[in-house]
Amino acid sequence: MIPVLTPTEMSGVDRSAPEPVGVLVERAGFAVARAARTLMAGTYGRRVVVVAGPGNNGADGRVAARVLSRWGASVEVLDAVGAARMKILPGCDLVVDAAFGTGLSRAYSPPDPGGARVMAVDIPSGLSGLTGKAVGDGGAVAADATVTFAAYKPGLLLGRGPELAGEVQIAGLGLGALAASSANAWLVTDDDIAASLLPRPRETHKWKSAVQVIAGSPGMPGAAVLVATSAMRAGAGYALVGVPAGPPGGGLPPGEYVASGLPAQGWASEAAKSSERVQALVVGPGLGGARVEVAQLLRATSVPAVVDADGLTGVGSLDEVREVTASRAAAIVLTPHEGEYSRLRGRAVPDDRLEDVRDAARSSGAVVLLKGSTTVVASPDGRVLIAAAGSSRLATAGTGDVLSGVIGAFIARGLPAFEAAAYAAHCHGRAASLGSPEGLVASDLPRLVSFWLSGVVRQ
Repeated sequence: MIPVLTPTEMSGVDRSAPEPVGVLVERAGFAVARAARTLMAGTYGRRVVVVAGPGNNGADGRVAARVLSRWGASVEVLDAVGAARMKILPGCDLVVDAAFGTGLSRAYSPPDPGGARVMAVDIPSGLSGLTGKAVGDGGAVAADATVTFAAYKPGLLLGRGPELAGEVQIAGLGLGALAASSANAWLVTDDDIAASLLPRPRETHKWKSAVQVIAGSPGMPGAAVLVATSAMRAGAGYALVGVPAGPPGGGLPPGEYVASGLPAQGWASEAAKSSERVQALVVGPGLGGARVEVAQLLRATSVPAVVDADGLTGVGSLDEVREVTASRAAAIVLTPHEGEYSRLRGRAVPDDRLEDVRDAARSSGAVVLLKGSTTVVASPDGRVLIAAAGSSRLATAGTGDVLSGVIGAFIARGLPAFEAAAYAAHCHGRAASLGSPEGLVASDLPRLVSFWLSGVVRQ
């Protein structure tokens, strides 16, 4: 995992550094120069404009300018305030944006780079390091690449950050261990899943990683199929599907899952009897009016549970969720999109997503996963994991059902609920990247999940 530090936390790391600021600035400037050389495929004969502000960010840029000059580039350093008044910067091969870092508190109007490529120092100037939005409703630099220091900043992952930062690389500056020890939030990587999600043992059997799915309703079988299929494609050995008010067989098309109908009323107690043989429960997608018994089911079961879609309406507010989590030892994972999250919270999603989701998890006692192109997952103990592999390919009906199935499978395979939720969100996004750029639908995803995991999990 890669540490993610807020601007305030990063300032604390800088203050705690064993080396003086001047040493860190020299290291930062050299790292920027080295990255610039790579981006330009050399320095001899290249023209570089460095826009340098008054703080440490500007100092980093000036060091980079000195190093690039020594390496044969023609470098012009412009004061950030004066450059902001220009309509267009002087012609060059590369603009190094070292105007303002994460400490910026006022709106910024960046100059036009005139078609040159742009490399940002620490964060694109004008972009909030906390939220990924432009500071003070101003503008922000659009960079082709960003060299950030010691850790990711939330603003590089949230909002417009991924769009404006371009390719991000981290320069440790000798602060990596200090950043890691200071972090409460982490970015999930492929390696985390490779190290944590172990192959199923040779002597295993299907019930060792079984998932129970309570989903769907008459006329809405698709959600249950997506959850169950994705759970099995993510490694669940068995998917036991119950459809409230469903006919024998649950009304589902034939598949590898085992489906049955449940009573229209009192289905929760009936479903709870089957939970004794499974390692994870997924409840909610497509339940419709049957959602009123979700909280009852959660109280009656003792396995980790993923609550999604209609199930989130069924559990009520976060205060009501707290009553449920207090009554059971096993974890609950809530997986709302923005609208569902706003209903659970009773207000709109604020700019500081990391802190708000962390607070939601603490107050509810549940793992909370807020969906988005960058998904934020928080544990009740205050830890946060970030999955940034999502894209617009997932903005289509049913992909959330697939995600809940993958989370259920990862829990059934032995991952703790917190890690299972975040790793599944990363897997979900990475699997989508293997699909068609246009026209990807949710039913494409389960097989893509299987393909992606097969290339990552060490056999």
